Amino acid sequence: MSNELTPERLSGLELKKPTEIAAGMPALRYSLKHVNEYMHTGEGLETLAKLNQKGGFDCPGCAWPDPDGSRTPMAEYCENGVKAIAEEATKRRIGADFFAEHPVDELGTWTDFELGKSGRIAQPLHLRPGATNYTPITWADAFRLMSDKLRSIDPDEAVFYTSGRTSNEAAFVYQLFARQLGTNNLPDCSNMCHESTSKALAEVLGLGKGSVTLEDIHEADLIICMGQNPGTNHPRMLTALEKMKENGGRMISVNPLPETGLMRFVNPQRPLKFVTRGTDLTDLFLQIKINEDQSLLRAWLKILYEREKQAPGTYFDQEFIRDHTSGYDELVATLEATDLGACVANTGLTRNEIEETAGLIHGSERIIICYAMGLTQHENSVDTIKELVNLLLVKGSIGKKGAGICPVRGHSNVQGDRTVGVWDKLKPELAEALRNYYNFEPPTEDGLDVVKTMAAMEAGKVKFFFGMGGNFVSATPDTERTARGLRNCDLTVHVSTKLNRSHLVHGREALILPCFGRTEVDLQAGGEQFVSCENSMGVVQMSKGVLEVEDMNLMSEVAIVCELARLTLPESRVPWVEYRKDYDNVRDAIAACIPGFERYNEKVRQPAGFYLPNGPRNRRFDTSTGKAQFSSTDLTPHQLEPGEFLLTTIRAHDQYNTTVYGLHDRYRGIHNERRVILMHADDIAALGATAKQVVDIKSAYAGTERWARQFQLVPYSIPRGCVAMYFPEANVLVPSEVTAKGSNCPISKSVRVQVLVR
Repeated sequence: MSNELTPERLSGLELKKPTEIAAGMPALRYSLKHVNEYMHTGEGLETLAKLNQKGGFDCPGCAWPDPDGSRTPMAEYCENGVKAIAEEATKRRIGADFFAEHPVDELGTWTDFELGKSGRIAQPLHLRPGATNYTPITWADAFRLMSDKLRSIDPDEAVFYTSGRTSNEAAFVYQLFARQLGTNNLPDCSNMCHESTSKALAEVLGLGKGSVTLEDIHEADLIICMGQNPGTNHPRMLTALEKMKENGGRMISVNPLPETGLMRFVNPQRPLKFVTRGTDLTDLFLQIKINEDQSLLRAWLKILYEREKQAPGTYFDQEFIRDHTSGYDELVATLEATDLGACVANTGLTRNEIEETAGLIHGSERIIICYAMGLTQHENSVDTIKELVNLLLVKGSIGKKGAGICPVRGHSNVQGDRTVGVWDKLKPELAEALRNYYNFEPPTEDGLDVVKTMAAMEAGKVKFFFGMGGNFVSATPDTERTARGLRNCDLTVHVSTKLNRSHLVHGREALILPCFGRTEVDLQAGGEQFVSCENSMGVVQMSKGVLEVEDMNLMSEVAIVCELARLTLPESRVPWVEYRKDYDNVRDAIAACIPGFERYNEKVRQPAGFYLPNGPRNRRFDTSTGKAQFSSTDLTPHQLEPGEFLLTTIRAHDQYNTTVYGLHDRYRGIHNERRVILMHADDIAALGATAKQVVDIKSAYAGTERWARQFQLVPYSIPRGCVAMYFPEANVLVPSEVTAKGSNCPISKSVRVQVLVR
């Protein structure tokens, strides 16, 4: 099966009515199917019993938090978590025989779905210069090859990329190695998702993270869910929303697509819910145009402000504004100058819809705004998030129970990796800590983020690329540019559990280093080890695998980094051998260098882990004024040219990030095919086209045309002028020259395109 739309594939696309209920019995059925397909049933159920449990292992999927108190036995996970575990713990193995049979060029024609299903990588693999097939290599020879290369180049010619599944311990030694080598070239997946969050919230609240806890979600009067699809991307969030609704809370959902997971949820853990058809989640749904959330937020503020003028202290929390904020007068000036009619027109919503939801906001004392990449991947994302904070501040909904801001992170430790130092910018505080603790001078010049890495690779300025997990070529924007860059490298290295496309788009020489998964026992010289992760709400807890590995030649991420560092930096005074031997030693170092991790080894062994300090949660704001800051931003509505559409990338229900588990996006009713483009039926008719017709899609930025060819039209409920395509197939259209202002995040959720009927 290739990536071309053959006649067989053209006839295979099946369109059904979108489902009305998320989870329920279908989720149980599909979960059990994946367990049976990849694992022995008994072992699978035994493994799942430890998933997200105290003393068990952390799900390698999303970063949604676990309850602090009691947890549901055998069921503290979701359908996507089961799929992730089943694929990681699969009994299928690929090694020397598989790669001897399948040249790299052939594997390149396989779909992402087929690559992921091939099995676990069982041994280290080497692609020699000019070779057509990967062949086995010993660990010793692989380390020798890498260390020789690193010692022969300038440190800034090396790049160390991090995926969000990397543990705190591995991430800390990874950034330590890169910085002792002499570079801050530490791009990470945060650069492509919540970098806009980190930038905006650090400026206005003093911390680039959310402020709420899981209990806050349960206790909110109103949750506004913007730019996210929890039913597919973080399904366990639905249980928290269910509890909020049962406690009397309300929910406004804002999204270009009416996602099933926003509407109704049947909790698989509660059999009676099957009879009652579950819980209605959304009270008011606003089907907004792509990337007009800032205009909606401004409209809400304008409506509330005009009413506040008539009844001071009734609509705004003036006491909170006086005591805990700065910049209010500037915000008032902005609201006075705001044209409400223009804001309404930008959104594509009606005035009545916006007025009604503004009434819900006014009537709520405890408000949480949850959001994800539907807000963070636009040119104006930083300003949109600041506008979101403005709304919470005027309502005094920061720093009290049941209120605050909740950026929902994707990968399971993407937030933790940044906390322990993985960033292309070295904070002065961490630089001083590393200097004092390890007695070396770390580099202070900013390194390369993801987009800058792409440009540097294409320019031939990167000789060595190291990927700690992830699927760099598929996750990044501007796929063809990323591919050209990787092929320019002398040596590309990927630490992985399964085969993915980045192994096939390689440098002149390439290595695949197989590592332990979260499910697996990590036995080192110092005994059985555990790692730790930070979830979306700043809780750090241990993760300890349960499956024995007997038929694969694997190393842990920590061990790989420490051995490479030991060989590359023979004069280093860092105790790399001791770090590899016992991860307690790594955690002691983190405790000495990273604020909030004092007594790390003691606290992480507590059954539910521990919370990191969070100033905004307690109304302490580490900003330039010592207060939360209002922002005055400029609205930048899209003005499309005739024939243009605004594209957003989305995930199917049968995938997580770049991992494709199947070909059934059952919530949206799209089956057997991923090369599709969702479009309003009237827009399809205006093109003179019909459902399932094949089209090509073009984007043009900075004089460069990008094409996604052979996609089938799917009529769908989406605003006119807007279209949606699956990630990563649509990444070929996302430019790298135009990014979010202030954060350099790709604009994957608002790409101007043209659709051409073939």
